[in-house]
Amino acid sequence: MPPRKRTDPSAPMTMKELKDTLWKAADKLRGSMDASQYKDVILGLVFLKYVSDAFDERRGQIRTDLTAQGYREDQIEALLDDIDEYTGSGVFWVPATARWQYLAERAKGVPAANGRPGQTVGELIDGAMDHIMGSNPSLAGTLPRIYNRDNVDQRRLGELLDLFNDARFGGDGATRARDLLGEVYEYFLGKFAAAEDKRGGEFYTPPGVVRVLVELLEPYSGRVYDPCCGSGGMFVQTEKLLERHDADTQAIAVYGQEANERTWRMAKMNLAVHGLNANLASRWGDTFARDQHADVQMDYVLANPPFNIKDWARSESDPRWKYGVPPAGNANYAWIQHILSKLAPGGSAGVVMANGSMSTNSGGEGEIRARIVEADLVSCLVALPTQLFRSTGIPVCVWFFTTDKSAGARGLVDRTGQVLFIDARELGHMVDRAERALSDEDIARIAGTFHTWRGTPSAAKDVLTYEDVPGFCSSATLADIKEAGYSLTPGRYVGAAEVEDDGESLDAKIERLTGELLAAFDESARLEKVVREQLGRVRG
Repeated sequence: MPPRKRTDPSAPMTMKELKDTLWKAADKLRGSMDASQYKDVILGLVFLKYVSDAFDERRGQIRTDLTAQGYREDQIEALLDDIDEYTGSGVFWVPATARWQYLAERAKGVPAANGRPGQTVGELIDGAMDHIMGSNPSLAGTLPRIYNRDNVDQRRLGELLDLFNDARFGGDGATRARDLLGEVYEYFLGKFAAAEDKRGGEFYTPPGVVRVLVELLEPYSGRVYDPCCGSGGMFVQTEKLLERHDADTQAIAVYGQEANERTWRMAKMNLAVHGLNANLASRWGDTFARDQHADVQMDYVLANPPFNIKDWARSESDPRWKYGVPPAGNANYAWIQHILSKLAPGGSAGVVMANGSMSTNSGGEGEIRARIVEADLVSCLVALPTQLFRSTGIPVCVWFFTTDKSAGARGLVDRTGQVLFIDARELGHMVDRAERALSDEDIARIAGTFHTWRGTPSAAKDVLTYEDVPGFCSSATLADIKEAGYSLTPGRYVGAAEVEDDGESLDAKIERLTGELLAAFDESARLEKVVREQLGRVRG
């Protein structure tokens, strides 16, 4: 079904209209390929539009600056093609035949003429990807070259190009347009993750879950690392945090690693669309087999490792297993120990894990957890609601670690020997039958509770003193945790929520409710008798 016609085609599209239009256009390709394939087609086009927009904006800036300085037109034309004028400003160089306008004008392909063979629009786009990668070494081997394959409908691909070209983003020029393209990119990632069902979870973590990590850790500066970075969502949300607080986005250095080749390529494009200069290594690779940032200690680690991996590159002599060798049949505690090994002095980490990690004793995991707790590295455990991940029904939690719980130079509350437990299982709302989402208020409550407990400056203006809230949060000592057998399940520590006293005694309440229940039974029996009599009359 074609997108519904707009009442005023000349007006800038709203973000919802833009997303809906482009998703419906993308949907046209589904007849000949699965979601994982058309994902690459769409996201590649979003990237191509981004780099071309950025290039055109920089080109306009150069012309304006040189004109103001009195340069002649021939001098300006020469400098407009100086690659250093672009790359020096963090903009990718885009050769003439790879620019969006060039491709948009040839959306129906190039017919054969004067003895030269024709070209499909898919051939032109593949060529554009080659030209961009050839001109920008950091993109080598990253961009998709899939647009001229047999299963890509060239007519529909041309229509898709037209839709991208005609969509008016509004705002204040190319910079705003690129910001919106970044949002469109994130939107598509979410939609494709849903379309791919369980496989989508390999590259996509729900934004609400990522925001819990980011808002609690507050990585405003330093080295930020994700050892299983998927499509780069942790880094994008970090950038958004900095923008919301008017902080310098250049104050962080981003490091990541990803084992899946296609996902690694996707992350490179995603971060480029968001203007993030990230070190994702020169290629994809298994973090356990080879840490590609082995010599770098990190200030912040944010990660959502794949849950309960049974087949992983395990070596019993690995120096990362400081607290015990993880079992061969589950990599959860391998991920935790790898992350702990990466933390610099004063560093912090947030890690999404399956709930079983908080209490398991199989394969020596209980002993590893006990040693990590006794090393006073665990700062907070958050139990999250179910159904946040469309790709899995496994209930999840977030572990937070820090190498220093003392007051420190920032004057925090000294939490040495203590762990904060937050039971957030009752938070969130259903967005459809299969998926739950955390609201801004839910995320603020979780993060605010931690910051109040820790005494961070961001909490000072709201609540000065932390207090346990039955059923939601509790601060426990290491002795409490030891007594509980080193189980870290929040529900064990926060207890039940307080019930408001309505002034009715328990005995009176039981008698009243029993009476109401028996009356309901009597009424049910009466109605059943009436229905049977009516049915008897109908049959008679």
